[in-house]
Amino acid sequence: MNGLIILGLLIALMLTGMPISIALGLTVLSFIFGFTQVPLESVALKLFTGIEKFEIMAIPFFILAGNFLTHGGVAKRMINFATSMVGHWHGGLGLAGVLACALFAAVSGSSPATVVAIGSILLPAMAKAGFPARFGAGIITTSGALGILIPPSIVMVMYSVSTNTSVGALFLAGVVPGILLAFFLGLTAWWRARKFNYPRQPKATLAQRLNALRESFWGLLLIVVVMGGIYTGLFTPTEAAAMAAVYAFIIAVFVYKDMRLKDVPRVLLASANMSAMLLYIITNAVLFSFVLANENIPQHLADWLIGMGLGPIAFLAVVNILLLLAGNFMEPSSIVLIMAPILFPVAMKLGIDPVHFGILIIVNMEVGMCHPPVGLNLYVASGITKMGITELTIAVWPWLLTMLGFLVLVTYWPPLSLWLPNLLMK
Repeated sequence: MNGLIILGLLIALMLTGMPISIALGLTVLSFIFGFTQVPLESVALKLFTGIEKFEIMAIPFFILAGNFLTHGGVAKRMINFATSMVGHWHGGLGLAGVLACALFAAVSGSSPATVVAIGSILLPAMAKAGFPARFGAGIITTSGALGILIPPSIVMVMYSVSTNTSVGALFLAGVVPGILLAFFLGLTAWWRARKFNYPRQPKATLAQRLNALRESFWGLLLIVVVMGGIYTGLFTPTEAAAMAAVYAFIIAVFVYKDMRLKDVPRVLLASANMSAMLLYIITNAVLFSFVLANENIPQHLADWLIGMGLGPIAFLAVVNILLLLAGNFMEPSSIVLIMAPILFPVAMKLGIDPVHFGILIIVNMEVGMCHPPVGLNLYVASGITKMGITELTIAVWPWLLTMLGFLVLVTYWPPLSLWLPNLLMK
């Protein structure tokens, strides 16, 4: 009954149009004051201890690194490199968009940042080359979602904070699924381009490819700095985030020189605003988890589901449906911070690997970012393309169906996520 009261309060507040973070906080306070004897001091203490985790520091650093890269010319050079490699195939610029999104995802950790950085440069070029607007918009909107699956990923850090799962293992687990999803999205783009005979670019010479690689080298090196540093033991994922921010600042300002020193305060302020918003959501989500744990709601839910005879296969199907429904009206950070503490104990009782479960949740979040009414990538792409949400929704369907098929693969084939962590972290 207490669980239904908490859920009812949260839904009622969200239906008023209130931001998720405030709805979470008010739900917690209303329930504590109205239905429990929990002292107010413990609530205040939880507000501070909830964000004391070292891993949370990675979030503002990855946001800062992503903002430096978005404004610092890295995306443009990655697009040039991707175009030189695959531009001569059917739908070449579209394939270049998928590859560029995958590369930029590996240095930014954010899906909206990937859509902005790649889409704002590539979509006008695709329109100029004669591609239909919907084709380009569909590719960039869905491929931009790779930003939260290919490590480093801000959403992975949030899942780690919510469930005490290793960030390093999650980062490793995202590599193979991320590459495979990029391949499937590219295959869908190639098939449609071949079917409708979309334009192809002239094949780049070896010299042109080497020149594009040389120009994008410093941006691509960030992937090696972050991932290599973590897995050689040079620094933790949080320290890697700080290194990424410093490195991104240096290459944007002093190497590529696409950003002036006077632009840096503006980037710092934008990063601080976004970090504050996410930390506020995290704080309220920690309070929400505290109330759930205090009332033993996750444990009761786990016992109930297991008592119904729900095995791992059926449970994972239910989780996918729940998360896809949640993606209709919540953004990824909120879903992870609210749903993970509830569903995680059930998954553990059913013997599901916590890292595999995390990747499954993140792929669900990717799908949610690409469909209405709250898909973040749709709104970001709409701002770039000047297309309406309805038209964009039609544009993304071929790639969205590909992502749903991939979600089934990730859900029921755990080695896809676990092979690399098991290989490198034994």
